[in-house]
Amino acid sequence: MKLLIGLGNPGKAYEKTRHNVGFQVIDELAKRWQAPAFQQKFNGLYTTVHTSLGKVILLKPMTYMNLSGECVRPLADYFEVEDEELVVLYDDLDLPTGKIRLRQKGSAGGHNGMKSLIAHLGTSEFNRIRIGIDRPSGGMKVSDYVLAPFSADDQPLIGEAIQKSADACEEWSQSPKTSFLEVMNKFNGS
Repeated sequence: MKLLIGLGNPGKAYEKTRHNVGFQVIDELAKRWQAPAFQQKFNGLYTTVHTSLGKVILLKPMTYMNLSGECVRPLADYFEVEDEELVVLYDDLDLPTGKIRLRQKGSAGGHNGMKSLIAHLGTSEFNRIRIGIDRPSGGMKVSDYVLAPFSADDQPLIGEAIQKSADACEEWSQSPKTSFLEVMNKFNGS
């Protein structure tokens, strides 16, 4: 069983913001796979897709970004998902808008959602896909920037990043012989 987790904030006000790009990838995968309706449990929204290789759970924590681990830990425990069988998708200020980076482990890098996950999972050794949103310019506060929508110029870049991130998740979760390291090497080079 695989668990794909998109980080974001619940509610209409946050739907298209930079901080919710992880949710957008999960929504893209749900659409591609014609997933059943999301269920609300474990302080999150999740759906289970049955593939020839087993189950894939798509999860959007509804705890708000800073408390994401409070949703992920109980769900992972309930479904007995091992740390190496999950991928977390989230926004990253340190990458240019639209650039993606896959990693098998790492620090939170100042991201509060990742801090919460690391604290609740008790490890930083889990797969992740970082989606670049760039840093604010002109003295804009980071908190205001991440909770704002993408500019018209950034829309095509982030749209492509969402597609690539979904492609990487598909390749990893749908192939019995493809390791996350192989997917990482392929998509980090693109």
